[in-house]
Amino acid sequence: MATILTIFLVLSVATPFLTRVLSTRVFYVIALVPAGTFVWTLLQGNTIREHGAITEFIPWVPQLDLALSFRMDTLAWLLALVVSGVGALVLIYCARYFSPREPGLGRFAALLFAFAGTMFGLVTADDAILMFMFWEITSVLSYLLIGHYTGKKESRGAALQALLVTTFGGLVMLVGVIMISVQAGTTSLSGIVAAALTGPATTVAILLILVGALSKSAIVPFHFWLPAAMAAPTPVSAYLHAAAMVKAGIYLVARLAPGYSDTPGWKTVLIGLGVWTMLVGAWRSLRQYDLKLVLAYGTVSQLGFLMVVVGFGTPDAALAGIALLLAHAVYKATLFLSVGIIDHTAGTRDWRQLSGLGRRMPGLAVIAGIAIASMAGLPPLFGFVAKEAVFGAFFDAALHGDVFGWIALIGTALGSAMTVAYSVRFFWGAFATRRGQKATKLHHRDRGILVAPAILSLASIGLGIFATALNPWVEAYPRSFPGEGHAHLALWHGFEPALGLSAVVILIGCLIFWQRARVARLQEALPPLVDSSRGYWTVTRVVDRVSAKVTIFGQRGGLPQYLSTILVVFVLTLGTLAVIGRSWPEEVRLFDYPQQVVIAVVMALATLGAAWTRKRMAAVLLVGVTGFGMVALFAFHGAPDLALTQALVETITIIAFVLVLRRLPGKSQKLVNRVHRVRRAIIAIGTGAVMGAIALIALGARGEPTIALKLPQLAFEEGHGRNVVNVALVDIRAWDTMGEISVLVVFATGIASLLFVSGRADLLPRVARRVVGARARRMAPLPDPDVPNTHLEERQSWLVGGGSIASANRSILLEVLVRLMFHPAIVVSIFLLFVGHNSPGGGFAGGLLAGLALVFRYLAGGRHELREAIPIDAGKLLGLGLFLAVGTAIGSLFFGAEILTTAYLSTDIPVLGHISIGTSTIFDIGVYLVVVGLVLDILRSLGAEVDRQQDLANIADESTDEFSPGQQQPNDDAWISSRRGEKK
Repeated sequence: MATILTIFLVLSVATPFLTRVLSTRVFYVIALVPAGTFVWTLLQGNTIREHGAITEFIPWVPQLDLALSFRMDTLAWLLALVVSGVGALVLIYCARYFSPREPGLGRFAALLFAFAGTMFGLVTADDAILMFMFWEITSVLSYLLIGHYTGKKESRGAALQALLVTTFGGLVMLVGVIMISVQAGTTSLSGIVAAALTGPATTVAILLILVGALSKSAIVPFHFWLPAAMAAPTPVSAYLHAAAMVKAGIYLVARLAPGYSDTPGWKTVLIGLGVWTMLVGAWRSLRQYDLKLVLAYGTVSQLGFLMVVVGFGTPDAALAGIALLLAHAVYKATLFLSVGIIDHTAGTRDWRQLSGLGRRMPGLAVIAGIAIASMAGLPPLFGFVAKEAVFGAFFDAALHGDVFGWIALIGTALGSAMTVAYSVRFFWGAFATRRGQKATKLHHRDRGILVAPAILSLASIGLGIFATALNPWVEAYPRSFPGEGHAHLALWHGFEPALGLSAVVILIGCLIFWQRARVARLQEALPPLVDSSRGYWTVTRVVDRVSAKVTIFGQRGGLPQYLSTILVVFVLTLGTLAVIGRSWPEEVRLFDYPQQVVIAVVMALATLGAAWTRKRMAAVLLVGVTGFGMVALFAFHGAPDLALTQALVETITIIAFVLVLRRLPGKSQKLVNRVHRVRRAIIAIGTGAVMGAIALIALGARGEPTIALKLPQLAFEEGHGRNVVNVALVDIRAWDTMGEISVLVVFATGIASLLFVSGRADLLPRVARRVVGARARRMAPLPDPDVPNTHLEERQSWLVGGGSIASANRSILLEVLVRLMFHPAIVVSIFLLFVGHNSPGGGFAGGLLAGLALVFRYLAGGRHELREAIPIDAGKLLGLGLFLAVGTAIGSLFFGAEILTTAYLSTDIPVLGHISIGTSTIFDIGVYLVVVGLVLDILRSLGAEVDRQQDLANIADESTDEFSPGQQQPNDDAWISSRRGEKK
């Protein structure tokens, strides 16, 4: 099972790239994986019958008793078949449904494929925490799939609504999962169910878990998100909202029912809300004219039906529940796919505009008719078998005096009658020929798109006729319930009450359809039974207003006010704790050596100067002095690795500040209010005093010997390195480093998104030397006739992009130095990368040095030179670096080891000496690439892009008279260069 999930993960990442080559044919390729999963799962049936379950266990966090634990028993086996089988057919359907010109096709294919793998993981996960992770991933993927049409406000709103509702339920469920796991002493779902805990704490935990299940399966009052989600493409509706995601809540209830169906409140919540949902969904379905919305509200109704059955808690109801679950997935997926075909062929889903489709599309009419008959519960289809089993289970419980049996029987019978009514209404609306209305014009036909719904319709027939053959495969699940079950699945049970009730239900349903006009008038006269959607929007508006008022109250005054608020709270809280605490050191040593005093004085004076000066550039340089003071302290304390890294970081930080300051006024705003000066001085002094006090308390609070004394030995013996700092970064605490470089990637993306308008990619063409020469001649001063042969001289450029800079802004000295030092700097950076395990250096320091070399290349030659120096998109460097780091982290899993387990190869290399190369080196290379990509992104956004925008603004201002008011002005670098040449 873990292997299957890994295949899903890898192929989902590769799918967008495959789509560029295969277009819509990519769906056929990725459909092979769920199809293979279906076959593999089907073949496990005999093993599950004989042994009860198939288990797989991979240790994850042993200290917390967490593991990648999977278990496939009868219930998980059945759900896995639904998820993989329907998923494969939906993907095949997508190949015909979507056009090659569909926007975001590769992203959609990857997300839908990943969703199939996530649902497989959800139903097979045996660890509660792992199950919850899959649970939340389905919420995120459904959000992205529902919002596929990003240009439509309706799609974005529906996606956000689904995400908020299901995520809210999931977070509530997480509390319950943790509570019951603590009580059971295990996170194993099978262990929690077998424990069958009781008591008030268990009741609270179970009810919290049910909130998550109800929200996921769109049960009242959380039902409103599902009809809104119909803004998604039809394949999404067919898979997520009929066969897969909405079944997650049903599955969780079915999983817990054998051990907790007698918990107080269980039946009250599930049967009460389930019956109410069934009635509300069916009632609203009768009012819809959009075929997709008819099915959407019908799905809400059927989910309520399912929740009543699987939560009833008897063996007979359990058998009926899994039969109804399978039947619903098959016929509802068929109907959604059929609606998609109608929409594509006729151009509308409004049945008031449809006429004659039954005659013009007889194949689709037959396929949809079979599915409709199964949903209505007509023999010999599997929907009839499942409904008969449900009525039989409720009859038996009611006759034995179970009040909930009567409630469930009457409620589901009324709901089933309305199900028949909206089923007939759907088929009549979609395929009937209406008098006085022209036959609907068909835009195009594709018989191949009928394959997936046809297979599902045949499944409804086959499962119904051969229902008896299913009993040996599914009977293990009902046996897990207390009590004795008597029911079995069959097409014909003889003349019994359930058969009579089914006949009455069908008759009443047909009567409701016959009197549809009166029913419609009644619906218009009655107010909505439940309108949770209005409540949702009311709550969101209230939250928006409250948050706006809180923001205005707490964040007025700009950045100085924000910082003042944060620092005042910091001083008041930690300062109070420092005063009342008793952890002060017994003695305070002012300094270890005289150089510390000198460095501290210099840093203090620089800090005061930065606060006093009104020139921004001077303030940045003075702040840099404090950073280089830290470099000196590190060096005197015998930490050359930290000193080197700090020096490189401080240098690049100053340059980044300078790049930003180019667009700001030279002087900062003066503080004319003396009260503000005094107040800010008090806050600053208080903050500094509290920070100093915290440092003293921290130094004196140690009660045990520091573990740092063991780090050198640990680094040498376990990490195969003498540089403790680098070994810690890439081995001992590599988890932290991986998180930090992820933050760097997010930071770089944020900078790029702020500066680039249409995309982060650097579209600046590389400068050919002959073009540079032409530009250099064009930008050079005109020949002086008094000086012989000057017109024959050609200005030489030490850098490829140097000729693109105006002569007045060039520095020949800087160009020469950069030309001579760039490549040695890159070589030294690579040297630092590979020797960092045993000497000062490492991926972070090496990446900073390489980035610094790029900085000087940019300063000397401008943005054209930067493009020549490294003609690679910064995003690709960032992605490759993160991929190498994460790939190294999880690579050990393929060899049966824990994440981030390192393997080493030690050898002696001439010149470089003894080198120990391990998988941590690959991790360090990833860090190196991320740092280089970060610096490159900063240079191309804060540097090159700002340059381009400034040049564009300057030249466009001078050329506005050449363009009419409605004419678009050019904005590319070629135009900027040509304008410069003309002015020269």
